[in-house]
Amino acid sequence: MRLSELSGKEIVDYKKAERLGILGQTDLEFNDKSGSISALIIPTGKWLRKQGGEIRVPWHQIRTIGADMIILEVSED
Repeated sequence: MRLSELSGKEIVDYKKAERLGILGQTDLEFNDKSGSISALIIPTGKWLRKQGGEIRVPWHQIRTIGADMIILEVSED
């Protein structure tokens, strides 16, 4: 899958049934050695991190990537 194919997908926490954002508003963290994606960094504020924090979701917590959304299993901590 190409990075451009991930853009615009809705991100959902399946445990809380909560919308976390759209991938276009999300940063990707890459592994320096392999170049693979290691985490999604999702802003929680409305205006790009100015009013809130962020959620870091390790790549292994992604349950599935569908045509319209990405389903995550976000840990409680």
